[in-house]
Amino acid sequence: MKVLVINAGSSSLKFQVMDMDTEKVLAKGICEEIGGKSRFKFKVEGREDYVTAATLPTHAEALVLVLNTLVDEKLGVLKSVDEIEAVGHRVLHGGEKLSGSVLITEEVKAIIDECKDLGPLHNPANLTGILACEKVMNVPQVAVFDTGFHQTMPDYAYMYALPYEYYEKYKIRRYGFHGTSHRYVSARAAAMLGREDINVVTCHLGNGASMAAVMNGKCFDTTMGVTPLEGIMMGTRCGSIDPAIIPYLMRKGELTTADEIDKMMNKKSGMLGVSGISSDNQEITKGSAEGNARCQLVEKMYVHQLVKIVGGYIAAMGGTDAIVFTGGIGENSALYREKVCEKLAFLGVKIDAEKNKIRGEEIDISTSDSPIRILVIPTNEELVIARDTKEIVEAL
Repeated sequence: MKVLVINAGSSSLKFQVMDMDTEKVLAKGICEEIGGKSRFKFKVEGREDYVTAATLPTHAEALVLVLNTLVDEKLGVLKSVDEIEAVGHRVLHGGEKLSGSVLITEEVKAIIDECKDLGPLHNPANLTGILACEKVMNVPQVAVFDTGFHQTMPDYAYMYALPYEYYEKYKIRRYGFHGTSHRYVSARAAAMLGREDINVVTCHLGNGASMAAVMNGKCFDTTMGVTPLEGIMMGTRCGSIDPAIIPYLMRKGELTTADEIDKMMNKKSGMLGVSGISSDNQEITKGSAEGNARCQLVEKMYVHQLVKIVGGYIAAMGGTDAIVFTGGIGENSALYREKVCEKLAFLGVKIDAEKNKIRGEEIDISTSDSPIRILVIPTNEELVIARDTKEIVEAL
């Protein structure tokens, strides 16, 4: 079975085509700036990337371009679009009604739309991608939710200490995100350790970042909340802050509307807000090495927050067998892995300095006598989506 995996943004459409007999990626790419001066990137392993300008007024036109390129005589990897037997969609928020991957029906689309208040930046775009596929394809479609993996959290982990009526009326609770990533790397960690009954702290660190406590393959707790804003500091997101800061800034006249507040916390904070130069960790690292005090502050804050959360999760689970680093920063930053492990040395954690020099490889970077394994595992969210899609469609 060949599966098309779609991750639709408000003005973008990322895609992968996978042969599920071998789980090999046949092609992948992205349509950017849909509705504007669009650009199309198409990648096939072993070939030079194909990049071109394009006229893409809507996501439907973008999908047509993707499908036409997949069967193009020179660029394509398929003989016919009919080879694609199913489409799997990454969808941000399923609320409490959709806790696992599901076949997309009219009812499912309605729930995705209903959850747009919980995921205003993502759910409408995700639904747009689904509707675009319906318009130009006639194959089963599956929704795989970022929130799905975290729905095993106990109520005492996901509830907030607000009036209970807000949970009853508006379902305000912790949902968690990056679920497909945490699910993938925690399963890989179990495979690497050769056991299923393990406790793992997974650290998905990128421009967006979240962490999870995983017990026996199930999420016990996670850092993101109702939205992806809560938790550790991120590229442009503030992460967890004192909520009273917001009314304080409003009284000072710095912020006056909900949109201004949302933009400040989601787009102007985090590494960008503290450093004043960039949300890109590579730029932060460069600035720190050159003596930029605010970039150095970002690094210290990041390590401090990571250690607090990892340590807290280890305590909450009664111990851990492994700490996993994944995501663009987690997979590639030897500095953060080293600094975090140094702070956890009191638990017996020992990192192998030579092994830690790697970037983007699946490897155990702990020493042989470390009681807690330190694992670097490149995430593969698209593979999780494709696997779920194949399983659901084959069961029809």
